[in-house]
Amino acid sequence: MRFLLLLLCAVHVSAAEVRVFAAASLTDVMQEVARAYERQSGDEIVFNFGASSTLARQIEEGAPADLFCSADEAKMDALQKKELIVTDTRVSFLSNSLVIVGEGIRVPPDLVGKKLALAEPSTVPAGIYARKWLVSIGLWKKIEPNVIPTDNVRAALAAVVAGNADAAIVYKTDVKRLAHISVARGPAISYPFAVTKNAEQPFAARKFLAFTKSPAAKEIFERHGFVFHPFIIQ
Repeated sequence: MRFLLLLLCAVHVSAAEVRVFAAASLTDVMQEVARAYERQSGDEIVFNFGASSTLARQIEEGAPADLFCSADEAKMDALQKKELIVTDTRVSFLSNSLVIVGEGIRVPPDLVGKKLALAEPSTVPAGIYARKWLVSIGLWKKIEPNVIPTDNVRAALAAVVAGNADAAIVYKTDVKRLAHISVARGPAISYPFAVTKNAEQPFAARKFLAFTKSPAAKEIFERHGFVFHPFIIQ
């Protein structure tokens, strides 16, 4: 009995609380990945979900984060330039695609004159990706006056569901069973992950990061609609 108590105490002491700052579009999938990891590790994963731009700014301001999961490379590049991430942990292995959600929207020109919800197109990855695509097909100037900027991609989708916008451009992984049309020849979407330089639990953060690339995690990511590349960009 005494040995068992000592063992339980040892497990409790060794368990770590890993603080993960992750893009809003990763909310559902990362929570499921974390549950699978917690069952086998004993560690606890605590999330802060939001727009990648907001999360990066929080990290710059000293917020306690062990791992950052961005929805674009630019936000991670900015932190790397400021030496706020551990460069040799940086990996990009997830991708996504854009879709248009909105009743009566069958082709992109149907967006003209509609109230279009976008994650803030000047700072938030989903909005930046959407703006880049709209510029590439010559529609941005026609659509820009009716754009409704939101805090993140989930908020853009919520605006349509609530009837506050006619349409939204969001990630394919966000729409679930909602009717949508795919964005043809959309921008390359990349999710870089990295351990932060000021991580309070760097070893535990590395372990969780390694798990996100495991076969078990791959199955979860793919079930949620993400593309898991056969290669890793470092």
